[in-house]
Amino acid sequence: MSGPDRTSPLRLGVLISGGGTTLKNLIDKSAAGQLSAEISLVISSNSQARGLEFARGAGVDHQLLDAKENSFPSTQAYSDALFEICRAKGVDLVLMAGFLKHLLIPDDFQLRVMNIHPSLIPAFCGQGYYGQRVHAAALAKGVKLSGCTVHFVDNEYDHGPIILQRAVPVADDDTPESLAARVFEQECEAYPEAIRLFAAGRLQVAHSRVFVRA
Repeated sequence: MSGPDRTSPLRLGVLISGGGTTLKNLIDKSAAGQLSAEISLVISSNSQARGLEFARGAGVDHQLLDAKENSFPSTQAYSDALFEICRAKGVDLVLMAGFLKHLLIPDDFQLRVMNIHPSLIPAFCGQGYYGQRVHAAALAKGVKLSGCTVHFVDNEYDHGPIILQRAVPVADDDTPESLAARVFEQECEAYPEAIRLFAAGRLQVAHSRVFVRA
């Protein structure tokens, strides 16, 4: 089972690499009292990530952990450094929000790292599938439904137990941009919902499946 029994707000660490639209949604939901959690930390893998501006504007502690600038010798070394920062900040749940760096999850953060992906996993996911590439691939395949998936993160790209999914119709005249906008509307509701379920201790994982307890 995942999710702490607690009276204080869940402490979130948000990982970004780019525009930060998911981070901004989480900041807005938190400010509106709709998140059941507080954002304690933002870590960016990219010094040019616009999401850092959102963190600054919200007064959230933010740090840069750029693999190139810091010359980490391996994915393991990068992962160790990132999760050590999360431990020092007392982060309860780590959220990938457009984070493009591969991570290896340590034992103490198993089932404490989530990701949101803009497709209905297992479709259009894995290494190289991110941003508009996902929606372009969906349209090229001619799918009639797309959507988003929130899942716990393991050591593979876009893998790990699925927490929830939300679907959207695909229109005949959709472009990657129009489909992305429709999917993102659902992402803005799905991620906070998954966080609330985790905070309430309602997520139970068994045999790689997630069950939501009443």
